[in-house]
Amino acid sequence: MVIRKEIKVGVVFVIALAVLIWGLMYLKGLELFKTSRTFYAVYDHVNGLVAANPITIKGLKVGQVNKLYFDSKNPQKIIVELYVLGDYPIPKNSHARICSSSLLGAKEVEIVPGDSKIMARDRDTLLSVTEATLGEEVNQQLLPLKRKAENLISSIDTVATIIQQVLNKNTRENLVQAVEHVKQTLENIAHTTYNLDTLVGSRRNNLSDIIINIESISNNLKKNNDKITNVITNFSNISDSLAKARIPYTIAQINRAVTDLDSVLIRINKGEGTVGQLINNDKLYQEVEKAARDLNLLLEDIKANPGRYVKVSVF
Repeated sequence: MVIRKEIKVGVVFVIALAVLIWGLMYLKGLELFKTSRTFYAVYDHVNGLVAANPITIKGLKVGQVNKLYFDSKNPQKIIVELYVLGDYPIPKNSHARICSSSLLGAKEVEIVPGDSKIMARDRDTLLSVTEATLGEEVNQQLLPLKRKAENLISSIDTVATIIQQVLNKNTRENLVQAVEHVKQTLENIAHTTYNLDTLVGSRRNNLSDIIINIESISNNLKKNNDKITNVITNFSNISDSLAKARIPYTIAQINRAVTDLDSVLIRINKGEGTVGQLINNDKLYQEVEKAARDLNLLLEDIKANPGRYVKVSVF
Protein backbone atom coordinates (compact mmCIF):
# COMPACT_ATOMS: atom_id res chain seq x y z
CA MET A 1 0.00 0.00 0.00
CA VAL A 2 1.48 3.26 -1.09
CA ILE A 3 1.01 6.18 1.35
CA ARG A 4 0.14 9.30 -0.43
CA LYS A 5 2.36 12.31 -0.13
CA GLU A 6 -0.40 14.50 1.41
CA ILE A 7 -0.91 12.03 4.27
CA LYS A 8 2.79 12.06 5.11
CA VAL A 9 2.82 15.82 5.16
CA GLY A 10 -0.24 15.84 7.44
CA VAL A 11 1.24 13.36 9.89
CA VAL A 12 4.50 15.29 10.08
CA PHE A 13 2.56 18.53 10.61
CA VAL A 14 0.52 17.04 13.49
CA ILE A 15 3.64 15.63 15.14
CA ALA A 16 5.45 18.95 14.78
CA LEU A 17 2.44 20.81 16.15
CA ALA A 18 2.26 18.47 19.16
CA VAL A 19 5.97 18.89 19.82
CA LEU A 20 5.61 22.65 19.51
CA ILE A 21 2.70 22.74 21.96
CA TRP A 22 4.53 20.47 24.37
CA GLY A 23 7.67 22.61 24.12
CA LEU A 24 5.75 25.82 24.72
CA MET A 25 3.98 24.34 27.73
CA TYR A 26 7.26 22.98 29.04
CA LEU A 27 8.86 26.37 28.71
CA LYS A 28 5.93 27.81 30.64
CA GLY A 29 6.28 25.14 33.29
CA LEU A 30 3.12 23.32 32.28
CA GLU A 31 3.85 19.66 31.84
CA LEU A 32 1.25 17.47 30.19
CA PHE A 33 2.35 14.14 31.54
CA LYS A 34 2.58 15.12 35.25
CA THR A 35 -0.12 15.22 37.89
CA SER A 36 -1.30 18.79 38.23
CA ARG A 37 -3.89 20.71 40.22
CA THR A 38 -5.32 24.17 39.93
CA PHE A 39 -6.08 26.31 42.97
CA TYR A 40 -7.47 29.79 43.28
CA ALA A 41 -6.76 32.69 45.60
CA VAL A 42 -8.57 36.02 45.86
CA TYR A 43 -6.60 39.21 46.64
CA ASP A 44 -7.33 42.91 47.11
CA HIS A 45 -4.05 43.73 45.33
CA VAL A 46 -1.28 41.57 43.94
CA ASN A 47 1.73 43.94 44.28
CA GLY A 48 2.99 43.35 40.74
CA LEU A 49 2.39 39.61 40.55
CA VAL A 50 2.15 38.42 36.90
CA ALA A 51 1.51 35.18 35.11
CA ALA A 52 4.36 32.66 35.04
CA ASN A 53 5.64 33.80 38.47
CA PRO A 54 6.74 30.75 40.46
CA ILE A 55 4.77 28.97 43.18
CA THR A 56 6.81 27.53 46.06
CA ILE A 57 6.21 25.37 49.10
CA LYS A 58 8.90 25.69 51.76
CA GLY A 59 11.23 27.18 49.15
CA LEU A 60 10.72 24.42 46.57
CA LYS A 61 9.16 25.42 43.25
CA VAL A 62 6.02 23.37 42.67
CA GLY A 63 4.27 25.34 39.92
CA GLN A 64 3.57 28.74 38.52
CA VAL A 65 0.88 31.40 38.30
CA ASN A 66 -1.34 30.57 35.38
CA LYS A 67 -3.31 33.78 35.03
CA LEU A 68 -4.81 36.71 36.91
CA TYR A 69 -8.14 38.42 36.32
CA PHE A 70 -10.73 40.56 38.08
CA ASP A 71 -13.66 38.86 39.74
CA SER A 72 -16.73 39.37 37.62
CA LYS A 73 -18.99 39.46 40.68
CA ASN A 74 -16.75 41.82 42.66
CA PRO A 75 -14.42 43.93 40.52
CA GLN A 76 -12.55 45.05 43.65
CA LYS A 77 -11.09 41.56 43.98
CA ILE A 78 -8.43 39.86 41.84
CA ILE A 79 -8.53 36.13 41.24
CA VAL A 80 -5.19 34.37 40.80
CA GLU A 81 -5.13 30.92 39.22
CA LEU A 82 -2.39 28.74 40.70
CA TYR A 83 -1.08 25.82 38.65
CA VAL A 84 0.57 23.28 40.99
CA LEU A 85 2.46 20.18 39.77
CA GLY A 86 2.77 17.00 41.77
CA ASP A 87 0.64 15.54 44.51
CA TYR A 88 2.18 17.34 47.50
CA PRO A 89 -0.49 17.34 50.28
CA ILE A 90 -1.87 20.84 50.77
CA PRO A 91 -4.22 21.28 53.79
CA LYS A 92 -7.47 23.12 53.11
CA ASN A 93 -6.59 26.02 55.44
CA SER A 94 -3.25 26.71 53.73
CA HIS A 95 -2.36 30.30 52.78
CA ALA A 96 -1.28 31.51 49.35
CA ARG A 97 1.05 34.37 50.26
CA ILE A 98 2.34 36.84 47.68
CA CYS A 99 5.91 37.73 48.62
CA SER A 100 9.18 38.92 47.09
CA SER A 101 11.52 36.21 45.88
CA SER A 102 14.55 38.52 45.78
CA LEU A 103 15.72 41.98 46.75
CA LEU A 104 15.03 43.12 43.19
CA GLY A 105 11.30 42.82 43.83
CA ALA A 106 10.45 39.71 41.76
CA LYS A 107 7.20 38.23 43.05
CA GLU A 108 6.19 34.69 43.79
CA VAL A 109 3.33 32.89 45.53
CA GLU A 110 4.37 30.88 48.58
CA ILE A 111 1.90 28.28 49.76
CA VAL A 112 2.12 28.09 53.56
CA PRO A 113 0.64 24.71 54.64
CA GLY A 114 -1.97 24.84 57.37
CA ASP A 115 -2.73 22.35 60.14
CA SER A 116 -6.09 21.07 58.88
CA LYS A 117 -6.56 17.32 58.47
CA ILE A 118 -8.70 17.94 55.36
CA MET A 119 -6.67 18.28 52.18
CA ALA A 120 -7.44 20.82 49.45
CA ARG A 121 -8.75 19.45 46.20
CA ASP A 122 -8.38 20.54 42.61
CA ARG A 123 -10.18 23.85 41.93
CA ASP A 124 -10.38 24.77 45.66
CA THR A 125 -9.81 28.33 46.81
CA LEU A 126 -6.97 28.89 49.28
CA LEU A 127 -6.72 31.60 51.88
CA SER A 128 -4.85 34.66 50.60
CA VAL A 129 -2.17 36.75 52.25
CA THR A 130 -0.25 39.63 50.72
CA GLU A 131 3.20 40.46 52.06
CA ALA A 132 3.98 44.13 52.39
CA THR A 133 6.33 45.54 49.79
CA LEU A 134 9.73 46.89 50.67
CA GLY A 135 8.40 50.43 50.37
CA GLU A 136 5.44 49.62 52.61
CA GLU A 137 7.69 47.99 55.21
CA VAL A 138 10.01 50.99 55.12
CA ASN A 139 6.99 53.28 55.47
CA GLN A 140 5.71 51.22 58.39
CA GLN A 141 9.10 51.46 60.06
CA LEU A 142 9.52 55.16 59.32
CA LEU A 143 5.95 56.16 60.19
CA PRO A 144 6.55 56.08 64.01
CA LEU A 145 9.80 58.00 63.49
CA LYS A 146 7.93 60.49 61.35
CA ARG A 147 5.29 60.98 64.02
CA LYS A 148 7.95 61.35 66.72
CA ALA A 149 9.83 63.85 64.55
CA GLU A 150 6.63 65.84 64.00
CA ASN A 151 5.91 65.81 67.75
CA LEU A 152 9.52 66.80 68.46
CA ILE A 153 9.37 69.67 65.98
CA SER A 154 6.08 70.81 67.51
CA SER A 155 7.61 70.63 71.00
CA ILE A 156 10.70 72.55 69.85
CA ASP A 157 8.47 75.18 68.28
CA THR A 158 6.49 75.47 71.53
CA VAL A 159 9.67 75.71 73.60
CA ALA A 160 11.08 78.33 71.23
CA THR A 161 7.87 80.35 71.56
CA ILE A 162 7.98 80.10 75.36
CA ILE A 163 11.66 81.07 75.43
CA GLN A 164 10.94 84.01 73.16
CA GLN A 165 8.14 85.12 75.45
CA VAL A 166 10.20 84.64 78.59
CA LEU A 167 13.42 86.17 77.32
CA ASN A 168 11.99 89.62 76.74
CA LYS A 169 13.99 92.80 77.11
CA ASN A 170 13.58 93.03 80.90
CA THR A 171 14.51 89.39 81.38
CA ARG A 172 17.60 89.75 79.22
CA GLU A 173 18.68 92.80 81.23
CA ASN A 174 18.11 90.87 84.47
CA LEU A 175 20.16 87.96 83.13
CA VAL A 176 22.99 90.33 82.23
CA GLN A 177 22.87 91.81 85.73
CA ALA A 178 22.78 88.33 87.27
CA VAL A 179 25.82 87.28 85.23
CA GLU A 180 27.61 90.46 86.33
CA HIS A 181 26.76 89.72 89.98
CA VAL A 182 28.04 86.18 89.60
CA LYS A 183 31.24 87.54 88.09
CA GLN A 184 31.67 89.93 91.01
CA THR A 185 30.98 87.11 93.46
CA LEU A 186 33.63 84.93 91.83
CA GLU A 187 36.11 87.82 92.00
CA ASN A 188 35.32 88.27 95.71
CA ILE A 189 35.78 84.55 96.30
CA ALA A 190 39.12 84.64 94.47
CA HIS A 191 40.20 87.67 96.55
CA THR A 192 39.10 85.96 99.77
CA THR A 193 40.96 82.81 98.78
CA TYR A 194 44.09 84.84 98.10
CA ASN A 195 43.83 86.57 101.51
CA LEU A 196 43.23 83.23 103.21
CA ASP A 197 46.25 81.73 101.46
CA THR A 198 48.34 84.72 102.51
CA LEU A 199 47.10 84.43 106.10
CA VAL A 200 47.88 80.73 106.21
CA GLY A 201 51.33 81.40 104.78
CA SER A 202 52.08 84.09 107.35
CA ARG A 203 50.75 82.01 110.24
CA ARG A 204 52.35 78.81 109.13
CA ASN A 205 54.75 78.75 112.08
CA ASN A 206 51.90 79.32 114.54
CA LEU A 207 49.89 76.55 112.94
CA SER A 208 52.93 74.30 113.17
CA ASP A 209 53.28 75.13 116.90
CA ILE A 210 49.58 74.43 117.45
CA ILE A 211 49.89 71.08 115.71
CA ILE A 212 52.99 70.27 117.80
CA ASN A 213 51.10 71.21 120.99
CA ILE A 214 48.15 69.05 119.99
CA GLU A 215 50.53 66.20 119.30
CA SER A 216 52.19 66.73 122.70
CA ILE A 217 48.77 66.69 124.42
CA SER A 218 47.94 63.51 122.57
CA ASN A 219 51.24 61.93 123.70
CA ASN A 220 50.60 62.99 127.30
CA LEU A 221 47.14 61.48 127.19
CA LYS A 222 48.66 58.31 125.78
CA LYS A 223 51.34 58.20 128.51
CA ASN A 224 48.83 58.88 131.31
CA ASN A 225 46.29 56.46 129.97
CA ASP A 226 46.51 54.26 133.08
CA LYS A 227 46.06 57.22 135.42
CA ILE A 228 43.11 58.49 133.44
CA THR A 229 41.63 55.00 133.60
CA ASN A 230 42.10 55.00 137.41
CA VAL A 231 40.44 58.41 137.70
CA ILE A 232 37.50 57.24 135.61
CA THR A 233 37.31 54.10 137.75
CA ASN A 234 37.28 56.23 140.93
CA PHE A 235 34.53 58.40 139.51
CA SER A 236 32.65 55.24 138.65
CA ASN A 237 33.08 53.95 142.22
CA ILE A 238 31.90 57.29 143.64
CA SER A 239 28.94 57.18 141.34
CA ASP A 240 28.12 53.64 142.48
CA SER A 241 28.47 54.71 146.13
CA LEU A 242 26.15 57.65 145.56
CA ALA A 243 23.71 55.37 143.81
CA LYS A 244 23.81 52.93 146.75
CA ALA A 245 23.48 55.69 149.40
CA ARG A 246 20.03 56.45 150.83
CA ILE A 247 20.07 59.92 149.35
CA PRO A 248 16.32 60.07 148.64
CA TYR A 249 15.57 59.05 152.27
CA THR A 250 18.02 61.66 153.62
CA ILE A 251 16.56 64.36 151.39
CA ALA A 252 13.08 63.37 152.56
CA GLN A 253 14.19 63.72 156.18
CA ILE A 254 15.72 67.13 155.45
CA ASN A 255 12.51 68.23 153.73
CA ARG A 256 10.50 67.03 156.74
CA ALA A 257 12.82 68.93 159.16
CA VAL A 258 12.60 72.09 157.04
CA THR A 259 8.81 71.75 156.98
CA ASP A 260 8.68 71.40 160.80
CA LEU A 261 11.04 74.36 161.23
CA ASP A 262 8.88 76.41 158.88
CA SER A 263 5.80 75.45 160.92
CA VAL A 264 7.52 76.50 164.16
CA LEU A 265 8.56 79.84 162.67
CA ILE A 266 5.00 80.40 161.46
CA ARG A 267 3.68 79.77 165.02
CA ILE A 268 6.35 82.06 166.48
CA ASN A 269 5.38 84.78 164.01
CA LYS A 270 1.75 84.33 165.03
CA GLY A 271 2.71 84.76 168.71
CA GLU A 272 1.89 81.25 169.74
CA GLY A 273 3.91 79.61 172.56
CA THR A 274 6.40 81.14 174.96
CA VAL A 275 8.95 82.11 172.31
CA GLY A 276 6.19 83.63 170.22
CA GLN A 277 4.88 85.62 173.19
CA LEU A 278 8.38 86.84 174.00
CA ILE A 279 8.97 87.96 170.43
CA ASN A 280 5.56 89.40 169.61
CA ASN A 281 4.23 90.57 173.10
CA ASP A 282 6.14 93.72 174.14
CA LYS A 283 4.49 93.83 177.57
CA LEU A 284 5.55 90.32 178.44
CA TYR A 285 9.02 91.10 177.16
CA GLN A 286 9.20 94.20 179.38
CA GLU A 287 7.98 92.26 182.46
CA VAL A 288 10.50 89.51 181.85
CA GLU A 289 13.19 92.17 181.40
CA LYS A 290 12.05 93.87 184.64
CA ALA A 291 12.07 90.57 186.53
CA ALA A 292 15.57 89.86 185.23
CA ARG A 293 16.69 93.31 186.31
CA ASP A 294 15.12 92.90 189.81
CA LEU A 295 16.73 89.48 190.10
CA ASN A 296 20.07 91.02 189.20
CA LEU A 297 19.65 93.75 191.84
CA LEU A 298 18.69 91.11 194.42
CA LEU A 299 21.81 89.09 193.65
CA GLU A 300 23.98 92.17 193.96
CA ASP A 301 22.36 93.05 197.30
CA ILE A 302 22.90 89.50 198.55
CA LYS A 303 26.53 89.76 197.58
CA ALA A 304 26.82 93.15 199.38
CA ASN A 305 24.78 92.29 202.52
CA PRO A 306 24.77 88.56 203.02
CA GLY A 307 24.00 88.88 206.69
CA ARG A 308 20.70 90.45 205.88
CA TYR A 309 19.59 87.31 204.24
CA VAL A 310 21.66 84.55 205.90
CA LYS A 311 21.73 84.17 209.72
CA VAL A 312 24.42 81.98 211.33
CA SER A 313 23.78 80.74 214.94
CA VAL A 314 26.56 79.12 217.01
CA PHE A 315 25.62 76.67 219.71
